[in-house]
Amino acid sequence: MHLSTLPLAPTAACPLTPPWTPERVRTLFPPAADAQVIVVSCREPYSHEYVNAGVKVTSAASGLVTGLEPVVRACGGTWIAHASGSADADFVDSDGVCRVPPGCPEYSLQRVWLQEEERRGFLDGFANESLWPMCHDAPVEPSFRASDWRHYVQVNTRFADAVVRTARHADPIVLVQDYHFALLPELIRARLPRATVVTFWHIPWPSRERLQTCPWWTVLVRGLLNSSIVGFQTVRDRENFKSAADACQRRWTARSSLAIANSTSAVLGTYPISVPWPSAGESSRLPSVSDCRSGVLREHGLAPHVRLIIGVDRFDYSKGLLEKIHAIESLLNRYPRWRGSVSLVQVAAPTRSAVPAYAAYQALVRAEVTRINKRLCRDGVLPVILLESQHDRDAVNRLYRAASVCAVTSLHDGMNLVSKEFVSVRDDEQGVLVLSQSAGAAAELQPDAVTVDPRDTRALTDALAAALQMDSAQQRRRMARMRRTVRQANIYQWAGAMLSDAALLRQTSQEGEPEAWADAA
Repeated sequence: MHLSTLPLAPTAACPLTPPWTPERVRTLFPPAADAQVIVVSCREPYSHEYVNAGVKVTSAASGLVTGLEPVVRACGGTWIAHASGSADADFVDSDGVCRVPPGCPEYSLQRVWLQEEERRGFLDGFANESLWPMCHDAPVEPSFRASDWRHYVQVNTRFADAVVRTARHADPIVLVQDYHFALLPELIRARLPRATVVTFWHIPWPSRERLQTCPWWTVLVRGLLNSSIVGFQTVRDRENFKSAADACQRRWTARSSLAIANSTSAVLGTYPISVPWPSAGESSRLPSVSDCRSGVLREHGLAPHVRLIIGVDRFDYSKGLLEKIHAIESLLNRYPRWRGSVSLVQVAAPTRSAVPAYAAYQALVRAEVTRINKRLCRDGVLPVILLESQHDRDAVNRLYRAASVCAVTSLHDGMNLVSKEFVSVRDDEQGVLVLSQSAGAAAELQPDAVTVDPRDTRALTDALAAALQMDSAQQRRRMARMRRTVRQANIYQWAGAMLSDAALLRQTSQEGEPEAWADAA
């Protein structure tokens, strides 16, 4: 086994090139190029849903789609994903394929259907009750059930079948996304040995000790090591994976087994994901900061003098919502002058409520919000306003622009894009970002973000108090520097760096000894 690492891509601290754009990403694999690009993700970029008036097409609002779609569109590639829409089956051909985007088709969406039992075992079970808490070092212990693992293997195999069916030639570029498909690189490699497989692991990679609580940890590592490139959000995650790979190698050598691992030459890369930078036209269409602030205050029945702390998270135990609301309680206890003058508006987007650990956590958060509001409400100003609903991009941007403080308190996060979204829309260069030191974004945004350990209630309280009292000039200096960073290291830079490395690796491979093409299907 040979592992090498790629250098970090330049960021705003070293702006060597103009910021990446969708147009620049498109040039990496133009239609005339011989490269076929296949993206594999659990979430599909477009879904068809039955609604009262007929069928609605929904586009996934995710950084993954934003960053990778330009190149898939440019080269007429294929996106393979789990079919999640209620009307998806009505809009595909006999092979489960539809052309997207709707109305202006440029690439193929290959949908893969899962039986309900498969979905529960693969997604709710192994992905969300095993890998997610294990990788996030969560307060919830991961559950490792053999039945869930069997479904994880089964679904990964079905997606590998879809990749092989889709491949038009021996050496496609396959971009595998996230923890749902750790086994996919090895399954693809066995049937398409010349494929360039880039696997990006969006969530944290756990410590070796944490990883080894999983009964199948060596199989997961072996699967990923069959990638051409394994990408991570941070250097910490990359080094954790390297430690796990080294431990696997020692075990494999001792047992003289798994020969495939000994010939592995995966490259480890670090590609911090980001957000699209607003164009001049998009920025001009944003409502003014004063209008956003007055509108949000009015919507929640708050007086004009109230300062807003904004949180935008999925309703997930890894996001530190309990820690955040307890810090608000501590703030109002230690600094009574803020009672009736500060309110936390917390978006908690519904997620995985069918999973028992999530349901219990969500109930606890609701109970704590009720208790704190009952005890510390002053002049009709609730300390915590909990919004349990999905908010579209315009609504979230209104909250960001209304905020005095944006509080990101993740207990552990691969990146956390809320922090970068907040920075990207604050063209007034005001507002303070309080950011968990355990979020990947902290590596890029400190020292201008107020970084803190969210598990330390007193430190988090002090950080919120300092943010509320920060003067305008200091806010402007900090925000301006963070905006330069995010503008340069945007979502297209993430996609561009990963795809450029894939193209270089593919070219290098082609210049080596040619291999005979056999029908892998």
